[in-house]
Amino acid sequence: MKQNTQNVSPMSNEGRNAYVIQHITDALLKLLYDKPMNDISISELCNTAGVGRASFYRNFENKEDILRAYINQLFHEWMEGYEKSNKNLLNELIGAMFTHFEENRDFYKLLNERGLIYLLKDVVIGICGPKPEHSKIEAYATAFVAYSLYGWIEVWFQRGMKESAEEMETLFKSQGL
Repeated sequence: MKQNTQNVSPMSNEGRNAYVIQHITDALLKLLYDKPMNDISISELCNTAGVGRASFYRNFENKEDILRAYINQLFHEWMEGYEKSNKNLLNELIGAMFTHFEENRDFYKLLNERGLIYLLKDVVIGICGPKPEHSKIEAYATAFVAYSLYGWIEVWFQRGMKESAEEMETLFKSQGL
């Protein structure tokens, strides 16, 4: 796609790249409201975003990578706020995470409706799951909690996010996890 002077930005390369990523992300989210991911072509995505295919492939390998990057951005912003909250109990983390989902309900509801909620698994495991420095008991215990939490998140979305974040925190705490 040839850029005209209206599309060329005087921003730095980094700024232009952020601009491209934002437009591709916005375009994919817009298209996902109308159709499933498999029905969205890279060409349609790039046309909707107003960018060339080379811009897409410079930043992403596939369409799912766009959503993974967006989810990671949302979680990074949420984690910054959570870390400042001085909450350190697991059930408090769970409550804060479900609050994050509620605050971004439209996006996560869209992921669920399009069968893409599995993209959250890596983020949840990254936050709550085992780390290389963990002992074997810590690794297995945190894996149990992280995968259990992911299961809870998936079921919660499938049930229509009926329970509040506070209810989910209480339910998780009542399980003795």
